[in-house]
Amino acid sequence: MFTIGDFAGLGRVSVRMLRHYDSIGLLRPAAVDPHTGYRFYRAEQLRRLNRVIALKELGLTLGQVQAILDDAVEVAELRGMLRLRRSQLEAQLAADTARLAGVEARLRMIETEGRMTSQDVVLKEIPALRVAELTGVARSYETPEISPVIQPLYPELFRRLDAAGVAPAGPALAWYEATGEGESVVVHAGLTVAADPSAARDFDIVDLPAVPAAATIIHHGSMDEVEGTIQVLATWIEANGWRADGYARELYLDYSQDEPEKGVTELQLPVVAA
Repeated sequence: MFTIGDFAGLGRVSVRMLRHYDSIGLLRPAAVDPHTGYRFYRAEQLRRLNRVIALKELGLTLGQVQAILDDAVEVAELRGMLRLRRSQLEAQLAADTARLAGVEARLRMIETEGRMTSQDVVLKEIPALRVAELTGVARSYETPEISPVIQPLYPELFRRLDAAGVAPAGPALAWYEATGEGESVVVHAGLTVAADPSAARDFDIVDLPAVPAAATIIHHGSMDEVEGTIQVLATWIEANGWRADGYARELYLDYSQDEPEKGVTELQLPVVAA
């Protein structure tokens, strides 16, 4: 048998924890010296200890852990519970990583305030444009909601255009419209083309109408960090007696999903006189 210290080392837990488990009846020692009170454990008890630790990692209370173990949970069932918890933790980690990236982008925006001025804004007419497009729906216009919807659309659109023998005739662009249901928006991923519409194709070809007046500005970097540029655009619009008329189009003048930080995008926000 093993002393409590040796058993704690084998199980990678603290002696204090083993004493607590003993006190609540979760993991009793195999033997206790009646004279010294020293606790001793057998190697086979590591099996129960490992299950205790695993179930704790699932977020269960020690009372729940004891109830499950005393009910003799099967190995396959325990493995399934752990895999479920692993999936939950992976999803939480991904969400936290995305949230952290958003916080860092906001911090960079604050740190760079003032470097771009309203002199970078150009008011111009946007001509009508024929584009091939694929669409998706995002729960809101927030960047964390838009990015995972729009990013897969472009590789798929390029693939379908290539299969149909239709060559892009200009840069990619994106535009948005409200669905009328809550805050959700339709996300349009498009490529300029010279082809005519055809029902036989697995993508749509549409004509975007001209925009009589759009406040435009060039954004350098990832679209996940576009808020600072939008702030400059909004300041210009307000200062010059205009108001926004819908969502901004995004014309990707130089953009690679592999290196989004090197992107060059023109934001084209339709405006009308205030």
